[in-house]
Amino acid sequence: MSETICFTLPLLPGATDADRDEMLACWQGDRADGHRASRNRHGITREATWIQSTPIGDVAIVLLESDDLAASLFGVATSDDPFDAWFRTHVQQVHGVDLAGGMNLPEQVLDYSA
Repeated sequence: MSETICFTLPLLPGATDADRDEMLACWQGDRADGHRASRNRHGITREATWIQSTPIGDVAIVLLESDDLAASLFGVATSDDPFDAWFRTHVQQVHGVDLAGGMNLPEQVLDYSA
């Protein structure tokens, strides 16, 4: 059964355009093949990212789906694959988050579906 998580990551001041450009490259550009291969390798079946402007700065909203989110996140955080290493560096540069060091995931407090 698929697990889903959604979380926000703050964008560091001045990093919004860089994040937008790189996420578009992962989706439809020159990083798309590497991104797809990475997500397939780690069992991630869906990934979506939005950028939201807020009064206190921009944030990235990230949605991930996988049959085993813990294993998928661990794989992205520890892989020696060149794309995964680049991705971790990108996240560090634009969000200030070290994926290899772990991150606090959100607590789900509501899940409604009809």
